[in-house]
Amino acid sequence: MSFPALSPALIRLQPLYMDRVWGGRTLESEYGRYLPDPAIPYGESWEVVDRSGEQSVVLEGPFKGLTLNELWLQHRGAVFGSSAPHTERFPLLIKILDARDTLSLQVHPPLSEADALHGEPKTEMWVIADAGPEASLYAGVVPGTTRESFAAALADGTAATLVPKLPAKAGDFIFIPSGRLHAIGAGLLIFEIQQNSDTTYRVFDWNRVGLDGKPRTLHVPESLRCIDFSDTSPALGQATPDGLLATCDYFTVHRREAPAAAHAPVGAPGQFLMLGILSGQLTLAGSTLNPGDWALVPASLEAPARQATAGPGGAIWLEAGF
Repeated sequence: MSFPALSPALIRLQPLYMDRVWGGRTLESEYGRYLPDPAIPYGESWEVVDRSGEQSVVLEGPFKGLTLNELWLQHRGAVFGSSAPHTERFPLLIKILDARDTLSLQVHPPLSEADALHGEPKTEMWVIADAGPEASLYAGVVPGTTRESFAAALADGTAATLVPKLPAKAGDFIFIPSGRLHAIGAGLLIFEIQQNSDTTYRVFDWNRVGLDGKPRTLHVPESLRCIDFSDTSPALGQATPDGLLATCDYFTVHRREAPAAAHAPVGAPGQFLMLGILSGQLTLAGSTLNPGDWALVPASLEAPARQATAGPGGAIWLEAGF
């Protein structure tokens, strides 16, 4: 299959919406999204995904109709750049999470355990786009917690007391390495950047039932095997002076900001980025992006087209890449 030369434009993808018992309708009310069923709580929008069962599809332009995997395999150099890893699938996954209720206490398997448990390792980070007045995150374990004491707390229903609760507000962020026990509290709208993995082990679900009226499956033995019980000092992140939020073996994320009508470069020629708008409006390469929008900035985009212009109220956005 052949396509015209890559035009100087962003690549927009069709979001995939996932119903979740803890979700709501904030994607609709906050971002003007059309959600498929008015009676269902949607907790996740998968903005950039390349998995066997879920695929982002290009919305417009010369690559319209291609899946992200087709784009990855057929146009890797032009779109993703010479430094793109040589993997079968695009290695990252971008989500927007709408937590109207608290998520389960959960953990993702570290690399050392994933194969034995037939799962995928998953390191991620959260950037808070909006937060209710009492919103909090849960991460790590309180000092002195052991695998045995945590198992006992699960048995007597007090496990939540062993997980630090971190008050959170819009603009905060936190890095969640695989092995870190965590949960998102109610009232948070979050941008999530993660490894391309969908392995989650629930260890405690607040004694609620799922959308089918039945308790959701717990993975206690797997969780106890994966939780890092030395992780006793969780903290919200602090951006560096140049806006770096996180960098690890899997992704790098910066926060950028520009005042009203200001111009700002987005990466450099040859650099692939995923661009997500936290607030305000940003125009780049002929596309205007609004809060909640994500777009791919292809590596082949030349310097003049990388000059973004902030809208009347300025703009705050994320730039994520390998």
